[in-house]
Amino acid sequence: MPERGSVLSSLQRASVLFWDFDGVIKESVDIKTRAYVALFEPFGAELAERVRAHHERNGGMSRLQKIPLYLDWAGVAPTQDEVERYCGSFAATVRERVISCAWVPGAREYLAHNHTRQRCVLISATPHEEMMSIIEALGMSGWFREVHGAPKSKSAAVSGVLQRWACAAEQALLIGDSAADFEAARSAGVPFLLRRTPLNAELQGMYHGPQCEDFLNG
Repeated sequence: MPERGSVLSSLQRASVLFWDFDGVIKESVDIKTRAYVALFEPFGAELAERVRAHHERNGGMSRLQKIPLYLDWAGVAPTQDEVERYCGSFAATVRERVISCAWVPGAREYLAHNHTRQRCVLISATPHEEMMSIIEALGMSGWFREVHGAPKSKSAAVSGVLQRWACAAEQALLIGDSAADFEAARSAGVPFLLRRTPLNAELQGMYHGPQCEDFLNG
């Protein structure tokens, strides 16, 4: 496991930082897990558990992809109207809870102290307008040069920023907690910092680069 000094060094050395949100800035992953389960519990405990397991294995996947899949599992035609209705119910359930939940230790402080020194970009699987609303409510709008949410993929967001800013991939760092975050970093050739959580033990075992549990003393 990399020493804390090497983790903080990799964080501070980058000129561009790509931040995931859920599980990296806010401890909001479990909030969304419970919301998915509650949404599909009316279809039975077995389906609800299948939804839980899939969501936990695919943390970086957008609800715009998950909900049509879960509706299909439930035997409900995933029409545009049905997907929008379920997405709306999901958003109404999670927004205030995400805003009020705990911060990942050190994340808020690091961003507050370093966003003028480093260019920070938020990349999330949360729908873009909802993500903008959340960071505005948290007073974080000025901390990010750009914010990218679904339906844009994280890979496309990272590649687009690097190209527009004429930034070499090795000068950036992507901070994430899911396999989707790791794949976005790998596809763009960007170094990756893994925030360890109880849900990404498999990724912890296969990824041998920098890992951390918090951003204290950053």
